[in-house]
Amino acid sequence: MPDPRFFEALGPVSLAELAELTGAELADPAMAGRQIAAVAVLARATADRVTFLADTRYAADLAQVRPGACFMPRGTEHLAPEGCAVLLTGSPQAAYALAGHHLHRPRRGGPSAIAPDALVEADVMLGPGVVVGPAAQIGQGSRIGANTVIGPGVTVGRHCDIAPNVSLAFALVGDRVRIHSGAVIGEPGFGATPGPKGLIDIPQLGRVIIQDGVTIGSNTSIDRGAFEDTVIGENTKIDNLVQIAHNVRVGRNCAIAGQVGLSGSVTVGDGAQFGGQAGVADHLNIGAGARVAARAGVMKDIPAGETWGGMPARPIRQWLKESAWLARAANRKGGGQG
Repeated sequence: MPDPRFFEALGPVSLAELAELTGAELADPAMAGRQIAAVAVLARATADRVTFLADTRYAADLAQVRPGACFMPRGTEHLAPEGCAVLLTGSPQAAYALAGHHLHRPRRGGPSAIAPDALVEADVMLGPGVVVGPAAQIGQGSRIGANTVIGPGVTVGRHCDIAPNVSLAFALVGDRVRIHSGAVIGEPGFGATPGPKGLIDIPQLGRVIIQDGVTIGSNTSIDRGAFEDTVIGENTKIDNLVQIAHNVRVGRNCAIAGQVGLSGSVTVGDGAQFGGQAGVADHLNIGAGARVAARAGVMKDIPAGETWGGMPARPIRQWLKESAWLARAANRKGGGQG
């Protein structure tokens, strides 16, 4: 279930209502009255939740979790486990997205700049124009710069330094964290799926977890998870203008230079380092202690301790040899003239 500090639960609703909302067809009309409380990705689906199966390669996972209901393509209903209500649709992910928006709503701020139920501990300094949302908490000795917004339910630890014009939402922040001006933490990640009337935003129902001692540079953006959390490990240092997408998990003591982009669901091991403007494709693993050279484009997993560079990125010695060979070939007598 999405964290109730950040999301309102609007359910339960019946499968008949979900079928009407999404245009899906119930394979067994006798299940129309079954109540569904929440959406869930396949790995977290339970008896009161609806999930989706768009790729039959994950049918075995569906059988293990046994959800209350599942949006599935026509002709695949035989893959559903016993007791799982099947909602047949040509666009399972789009139906899931519509159901998610119907069952969950992000909490919003109230009319007061400092919500009456916000908890602000001793020795906290709030700059002019700071907004602290309902049920938010700010730990002892923290400083919040002018015009920064601390969203509903957000927790900021002790002795943190949050600069002016920072936006913090859907986030749990540890102690001694520094966030520089203009950073945006916890906005929805980028995810859309084709629906019957065009693209539909996939609901982003996760959080951002920032552990103790992290530093986040100016104008950096860290998206909340789509369902799992986006996590920044203890004592990691992030430069300015970095983009970290939803569901990324960054380990401890990592160093990420300016303009790096980590795509969705990337996992980064402890002590990894990234040079400026490096980019990593989605769902990859960067091993502990790995190093990525500046402007590298990573399209494959990088083993622990290795250094990669180039586009597409490969082991550094291979990249340097290839670059040297190309330079020699280009400078060879007559090599550059027709």
